[in-house]
Amino acid sequence: MLLDSLAAGDYMGKFFGTPDGVRVGQLFVDRRELSDAFVHRPRQAGIHGTKADGADSIVLSGGYDDQDSGDYIIYTGHGGRAPNSSRHIKDQSPDAPGNAGLITSLAQALPVRVIRGKHKESPFAPPAGYLYSGLYLVTQWWMDEGRDGFQIVQFRLERIDEQTPLEPQSLNIPDPEFADTIVSRRIRDSQLAREVKHLYDFQCQICDITVPTGSGSPYAEGAHVRALGRPHLGRDDLSNILCLCPNHHTQFDFGGMVISDQMVAMETRTMTPVAALTFRKRHFIDVANARYHRLQWARASEVSTGGDPLLASA
Repeated sequence: MLLDSLAAGDYMGKFFGTPDGVRVGQLFVDRRELSDAFVHRPRQAGIHGTKADGADSIVLSGGYDDQDSGDYIIYTGHGGRAPNSSRHIKDQSPDAPGNAGLITSLAQALPVRVIRGKHKESPFAPPAGYLYSGLYLVTQWWMDEGRDGFQIVQFRLERIDEQTPLEPQSLNIPDPEFADTIVSRRIRDSQLAREVKHLYDFQCQICDITVPTGSGSPYAEGAHVRALGRPHLGRDDLSNILCLCPNHHTQFDFGGMVISDQMVAMETRTMTPVAALTFRKRHFIDVANARYHRLQWARASEVSTGGDPLLASA
């Protein structure tokens, strides 16, 4: 089980869970104590992780563009800062080791230990030292423009249920758009999502495939183009929902695919057309939602041209 304590193994290896002898809510004097207890091994870095292994812990200390809402966190990745400064002087990269580690943890549903350091921006932070706040899952990642004008990598982490509650509980208000949980990622199957799936007879709008099941009922997923919940605040609206197979839903959510203004699915890294989306009856996707999603993953020039390589070369 995710909440079971796991053996620490060697000092630099990753382990995913709460270390033996450590409890949620435990205070630590400094980074050395955190490291010695195998809660967060690095003495300076805020993320412990690599692309190959995933990330097993982060420290939340009120850093650049972080948002602490208790049971869910918007966490900014590492890189791009000037030496000995919090100011950014270049773009962050999702390929940087810690950032890539959190992306792997998202893809593989690996739990991440969250440690809060003292900072005035969060009511959940300790008055001094460091507080072990328990296990979270990474549920989204995206690119955004930071306050210094450079691209930053941001992650949404959500606290796993059945742990010691965070204090003060009165300030720990959950995001209402994320009430139901599955381990690997969020699928919010609203009435509108079900309506879209029935409209397309459970056929993916990208590949036209319907997934058969043992019961004989077809399977598809309702994919929100502009993500629900904070900070994206997409609407649960027909113009924001696609009917997709699980593979294309995952590729779309993880940024491997975007949609052009012409409603063509594009492979993100090369902006190569994959397929024109199929539409039935009066269903449509708001171009603004497609652009918002595309802005998270594609270069600014591709967003402004709708991801159309012919327009980009004109």
